[in-house]
Amino acid sequence: MEQITTSLAPPRSTHKVGVAGSSSDASGSVTKRLSNELMQLMMSSSPGISAFPKSDANLFEWVGTIEGPSGTIYAGLTYKISITFPPNYPYAAPTLKFDSPCYHPNVDLNSGAICLDILQDKWSAVYSVQTILISLQSLLGEPNNASPLNPDAAALWDSPSEYKTSLMKHYTPPGDNFA
Repeated sequence: MEQITTSLAPPRSTHKVGVAGSSSDASGSVTKRLSNELMQLMMSSSPGISAFPKSDANLFEWVGTIEGPSGTIYAGLTYKISITFPPNYPYAAPTLKFDSPCYHPNVDLNSGAICLDILQDKWSAVYSVQTILISLQSLLGEPNNASPLNPDAAALWDSPSEYKTSLMKHYTPPGDNFA
């Protein structure tokens, strides 16, 4: 009787079966997450931020815009950004960079690299594209001068008129067809 019970028990899954399907399952779950985040962003009423995939064929490469928050030195300015999602998103942060030149204490003017804690050591899988863009927009008006990528901008931050002059020297509005 014991042999019959054992033979009727469901077969145990092996790790090999789980591993074989895991990369496509993971890719599918990342694609689903990115699709959901795109829909959330499209339906949101967050002013001054937008992002969408560069092409329908690749959900891992996005382009977006960030408008400077009103009441800040960046008000009225718009910047183009690019977002690249890693294959293990959301467990690893996406890479964001300014494609438009951005004169800012926490942005490298040449490479567009961004120093924002939630994109590095404070990353959490609970963040979404929308929360990242809102944080980046907020950073424009509230830089972290203690950790500058652009020391010249950090040094001028407390002199608004000089800062605005340098900001406008480097500002290039994104074209209408920036995709």
